[in-house]
Parts: sequence; C-alpha cells; structure tokens
Amino acid sequence: MDMTDAESPAEWRVADLDQDRSWVFSIDEDARAHLARVIKATYVVDRPLFDYTREDFDLGPAWTTIANAIKEAHHGCGFALVRGLPREGMTEKEFELLNWAIGLHTGVARPQGRATQYISPVRDIGTDYRTASGRGYSSNAKLDFHADSADLVTLACYNRAKSGGQSMITSGLTARRHLMAERPNLAELAHREFYFSRQNEQAPDEAPFYGQPLFDVADGLVFGKWNRNRVESAQQIEGVPKLSDGQREAMDILDEILRRPDLMFTMYLEPGDLQILNNHVMLHSRTDYIDFDLPNQKRLLYRLWLAPPDSVRLPASWGDCYRSVEPGTVRGGIRGHQHNDDCKAFERRQAASLGMPIAV
Repeated sequence: MDMTDAESPAEWRVADLDQDRSWVFSIDEDARAHLARVIKATYVVDRPLFDYTREDFDLGPAWTTIANAIKEAHHGCGFALVRGLPREGMTEKEFELLNWAIGLHTGVARPQGRATQYISPVRDIGTDYRTASGRGYSSNAKLDFHADSADLVTLACYNRAKSGGQSMITSGLTARRHLMAERPNLAELAHREFYFSRQNEQAPDEAPFYGQPLFDVADGLVFGKWNRNRVESAQQIEGVPKLSDGQREAMDILDEILRRPDLMFTMYLEPGDLQILNNHVMLHSRTDYIDFDLPNQKRLLYRLWLAPPDSVRLPASWGDCYRSVEPGTVRGGIRGHQHNDDCKAFERRQAASLGMPIAV
C-alpha cells in the first residue's frame, strides 16, 4: 500500500476557507438574465433531456464564471460555490434544464441509480435511508459523510427546507492526514480494502458489492472514498468478509475526525446556488431537515454526476466502482437497471462533442 504524504490545495481547514474566499463565485445580473432567456427560449415541454445538445445552449458570460468554479473544484481546493443562477420566474423543469445545460458544457453526465436517471431531483419522498436499498437524496434524513460515485457532483438549489438541511463538507485529504498522525495503525487499515454495497442498484454484469480502500494514491495524488451506510449494508450480503474490530475502530475514528469543527465546513444552499464537489478529495454530508407543507415550497435541489474531459488517473483499486481508471474517460456513475441503447447513444454523442473516449 502507498501512504504517500502528498500536499494538495484540497487539504484545508475551515479557517483556510474563511480567510480565502476564492472558492465563491458570483454571476452578475446581466449574465443571469442571459441564462434565463436562453433556457426559456430552448425549453420544450416533454422533450427528453437526451435530445438537447451542448450546442443548443449559449451560456454567455456566465459560463466563464461557472467554468472557473469547476476548475477550482476539480483541480484546486476541491469544491466551489456559484451564486446567482436564475431562480425567480423559473419553473422546476426550466431550472432542471439549466443544470442539464451546465452539465453538457462540463462533461458527460453519469447515471445515478436503479432507474438509471442522469439528473436526480433531491427531495424527500419518504425513503428510509438506512434500508439495504435506501438513498439519501430521496429522504429528509441526516446523512453519513460520503463521496458520490463520479468525478464531480453538482448540486443546484431551487428551494431550501423550512429548517435544517445544512450542507457539510470536510477535506478527505485533511482527515487522512489526521488519521495518519494520530492513529497510524488505523490509517494503514484505511489503505486496505473495505466492501461497499451497491444498494441493489447493480447492473446485470456487476456483483452486489465491490471492494475498495478508503484511501489510495495514483500518480502522486491522494484519493478518498467513504460511505458508512454502504459499508454497513454490505455486511448483510453473502460473501462479504466481516469487518474486523480494527476496521470498525478506523471507521469510528474517521467519522469523528470528519465532524471536528475546525475541519468540517458548513453552509446552507440558497435558491440559485450551485455547489460543485470533487468526489475524490471531498467528503460531504447533510443534516436532517423539516420541510414546508405546500408542494411548491418543499426543499428541492438538482444533482448531476459528471465525468469531465480533464479528469486524472484513478488508483487501480477504483476500477470496480468506476469501470475505468484512465484519465479523461467516460467513467463512474451507477448504471442501474435501465442502461439501454438510448443511454449509450447519449453518452457516445456527448463524449464525442467533448473529445472524450468511451470506456464504460
């Protein structure tokens, strides 16, 4: 195993983010108005998202701001916040299309679950997060710290909750450094294989679980992966080795480190905010929340998983989850149960428009 102690701009503490706000980007009024006009002019009721192309959307001056934010999240401190997406006067579907358009300019969208959805509305529909097939984005539950199964994730806020729903982000690289310094024996275990459940969302050619260390290194870069809920769920699957006492202790200590006030950055996403995270260096969570009663006021965000054309090589141990570790490839996501010819055709077209090879 490689426990390289590499430095990275994504290894930060809360005080660093408070002092340097270069991770916050703002779209001005004119650029915001341009985005709204383009989306309203392009949106067609019931037109499938796959039928839109990158060329359909001139994002205007806002794209420079968004692209810089994506670069900061991908190759800088690991996350970014864009403020000022058009929200007032936008329907839910128009706002969804706006985020799809941003995704078309950023990379190839990746499927996110059993239904092979390529964009997920994050709203409470009563899902039990702790069941073997539970997903956090469709519940109002407090979530474990985790990384999503794609290079980048964007989360755009349409409505915030009545109360709660606070976003929490901790640098996985900083957490790893603390684990190595404080409990090197547990850090060594964290660089070995754990087993994650696919939550009954596996494609026909995939096992119901996969193995992956919590930390690994490729080309001198450190990568992190964590999701307690999926590790615990995997313990119920036949063929998965039982967690050792040392592994459980490593899990508990890691979770404690991730929630330390000097390491865990918190924020509330407001309507029109776009949060961008690099899943290889950031771990994120959310508090539980209480929603409004009226349907049009309920908490709603839109989530995209993206494979960008300038991605880096992943550790070989990421292969079972991402299906490719090669840089710049279409990789990651949860193909689910409906990854059909339409999905494959969209991925080929979008990859070709960005000059990316198809590897999944």
